[in-house]
Amino acid sequence: MADEFRGTAEPLTKVGFDTAVSALGAEAASLWSVVTVETSGFGFLPDRRPKILFERHIFHDRTGGKFSAKHPDISNRDSGGYIGGAAEYERLARAIGLDRVAALESVSWGLPQIMGFNAKACGYDSAEDMITRFQASETAQLDGMVRFISNNKNLAKALKEKAWQSFAKIYNGPGFAKNEYEKKLAKFHDQFATGPQPDIDLRADQIRLSYLGHKPGGIDGLLGKGTRRAIRAFQTERGLPTTGELDAPTRAKLKEAAGV
Repeated sequence: MADEFRGTAEPLTKVGFDTAVSALGAEAASLWSVVTVETSGFGFLPDRRPKILFERHIFHDRTGGKFSAKHPDISNRDSGGYIGGAAEYERLARAIGLDRVAALESVSWGLPQIMGFNAKACGYDSAEDMITRFQASETAQLDGMVRFISNNKNLAKALKEKAWQSFAKIYNGPGFAKNEYEKKLAKFHDQFATGPQPDIDLRADQIRLSYLGHKPGGIDGLLGKGTRRAIRAFQTERGLPTTGELDAPTRAKLKEAAGV
């Protein structure tokens, strides 16, 4: 399981982001808001597998509840049982051992956190097809978000109009208010609309640092203390001048070391 879903995991590119904004006809701040609320702004784990969340109630529904008596933690009428992070793959592995297709369809995947059962509606051949593409890059994951939103006129309209309650109800489901989903969307939209938006090149370097075991303190495209600390650690490790700055030699060495 550790390797099955690990791909090249390339960071989002500016071209990829701008293409998504153009396709949706929405503000860049709105798209950054959705990405931030869904996955804290990053579609992969540090081990280069897509971020996921396994939904046991979906697995229960898609398998007719036949596994729920013996495996209530991964097959249950009620949602929950989340462990978070890489541990969600442990839950997925157990479900795959029972029913692979249903298991993959019972997970929300990557930057947009699209459920596997929505893959065909988004134009993919199957959940497997969508997941394979999502393993390659955040740009592919963001394209999945574009497909999902574009496939629902009301959802696309809500994003354009910044009608966050309507957007949240469709995108996150009827329980959106429990986690104040719509309030978070509004908050981050206003933050990105009035303040700095993520620097995509810097964001990519933060991701590379993360892949190499250096923790930048978040993938936000902003050069804060955590990122500078991670840069210095990388520079020291590679015999570069320890400046905490992303100069050309550091960026080149970082890209080479991460391989993306």
